[in-house]
Amino acid sequence: MMDWTDRHCRFFHRLLTRRALIYTEMMTTGAVIHGDRARLLGYDPAEHPVALQLGGCDPRMLADCARIGADLGYDEINLNVGCPSDRVQEGRFGACLMAEPTLVADCIAAMKAAVAVPVTVKCRIGIDEQDPEQSLDAFASAVEAAGVDTLIVHARKAWLKGLSPRENRDVPPLDYDRVFRLKAAHPTLPVVVNGGVTGVEQAGSLLDRVDGVMMGRAAYQEPWRLLAVDPLIFGKAATFASGKAVVQAMMPYVEQELARGTRLSIITRHMLGLFRGVPGARAFRRVLATEAVKPGAGVAVLTEALAQVMGSDADLAHIAA
Repeated sequence: MMDWTDRHCRFFHRLLTRRALIYTEMMTTGAVIHGDRARLLGYDPAEHPVALQLGGCDPRMLADCARIGADLGYDEINLNVGCPSDRVQEGRFGACLMAEPTLVADCIAAMKAAVAVPVTVKCRIGIDEQDPEQSLDAFASAVEAAGVDTLIVHARKAWLKGLSPRENRDVPPLDYDRVFRLKAAHPTLPVVVNGGVTGVEQAGSLLDRVDGVMMGRAAYQEPWRLLAVDPLIFGKAATFASGKAVVQAMMPYVEQELARGTRLSIITRHMLGLFRGVPGARAFRRVLATEAVKPGAGVAVLTEALAQVMGSDADLAHIAA
């Protein structure tokens, strides 16, 4: 998610789940080719498995970017065909490409020819006046023929005319059944469903009908939910038994980043929802929101914030709520 899932967010989320696939923010082809790659594409090795998400519509440029990503060690290259923002539309990429399945297929074919790692697409069920029954099947058929490894479907239409990007996340109704029908019609194509997934138990129930589930805003706004991913989805023990343990595990990373000149608030902004529902959560957020932004703020702020969380959250009782 743009401006959200930066490398600090991804490192933090990786402490919460060792096995879920994590995605970068969407990077435009122009930024990858001409920008500061160390800043834009740098990541900590602990983030693996991690996918690089690209935005673009030129097959040659996307192939170049896919190659750059693969050479840097990313585990997957993903093409975003779901973002509805005006800026993205002006660049002729994102959700507007749902109207050009042949072009998207050309992009996928070029990327597949350039790299050995999986190449995937994230899309909507349709845009504007498209009939999702026809448009999604035509789109899926085109990218499947081009060799796409996985199709991730946000189970909502995107209305490019009349709704803001924020409204496009909530106003168009969810239609999981359309995604289920897509999977039934394309049994050999791995299909992942996205949109409106609020918890790990819900994600697990959806796995009866599709091959994977993507969580976005729920995972970011209430990151404690990710502590349940490894035990509930993968049948493996969580790396840490509590949110407090996760914060303590973040401290060496924070100290390392502070030494590099990173501001504390750039890191801690991703941690504000970690204790939502736990006594002391509001005080935890308040300390981080008011103290981490101050010049020279250090790891002591994180220690002070953690001290506001009352008792122990080791039983993870709020995860089942």
